Amino acid sequence: MGELKQHQPPMTIDEQVENLKVLGLTIKDEEYAKKILNDISYFRLIKAYSLGFKPKNGKYSSGVTFEQIVELYLFNANFRQLTFAEIEKIEVNVRCRIANYFAETYGVLGYKESSNFINKKRHDVFLEDIKEEVGRNSKAPFVRNFEENYEGAELPIYALVEVFSFGTLSKFYKNMKNADKKAVAKSFGIGYTYLESWLESISYVRNICAHYGRLYNAKLSKTPILYKEYSQAGIGNNRMFGVLLCMKQILKNDSHWNLYVNEIAELIDKYEKVDVKTMGFNDDWKELLEL
Repeated sequence: MGELKQHQPPMTIDEQVENLKVLGLTIKDEEYAKKILNDISYFRLIKAYSLGFKPKNGKYSSGVTFEQIVELYLFNANFRQLTFAEIEKIEVNVRCRIANYFAETYGVLGYKESSNFINKKRHDVFLEDIKEEVGRNSKAPFVRNFEENYEGAELPIYALVEVFSFGTLSKFYKNMKNADKKAVAKSFGIGYTYLESWLESISYVRNICAHYGRLYNAKLSKTPILYKEYSQAGIGNNRMFGVLLCMKQILKNDSHWNLYVNEIAELIDKYEKVDVKTMGFNDDWKELLEL
């Protein structure tokens, strides 16, 4: 391991602007730049959205402007908000279908029994996780109702899923027996190995959205299994477009999906400096996404 770096001293907003100029970034309106940097941190804006515009520890390519970086940031913010709304639909739908199926098959408290799952150790971790999540939601009226008025103070699965994080929901599904996973996936018209993979990846993207992170030009560490027709066409699974293709399959009965696709197209038209190929989009992206 090499010598560790020292933290850099903090810079004032004026110093941040001067530093960007030294690095070769074109700043047409310094007052505008100062206002932006006072609202969006240098780290969030410059470090994340300069990718592809300058080599590491180097200077910006000729012609790159501050406004161009802000444009990428604004595109990402709008795209993230639109996508988060679609992920919410998936999350609500999957919670409902898992809870309904599991309650009918194993009873409303069947989630407590490790024999109803594939892996006991994962189930033990799950029980610890939900104990914490119920605790965090202890003041919610529906949680208090079950704890105060029902024998054993236990939440039935149809109520418990409402305090699951998407990550917990994904793990719950992953640990269900294959026959059970297959039954839930069938309700979406999807193979269970695909749905399992997609939920894990969408959960990862959902967390990026929830923390105002970057989807633009981002390589995803949780990647979905794509249908062969997409992978054979050269579409990668580590960029956002691959995840959108999976989301399309889950929401294929949602009449609003094509509105979402049109909103993406409008964003791309609005922010001309955006290069959606860095997100895995190809020339036929709209046709592939539309239902």
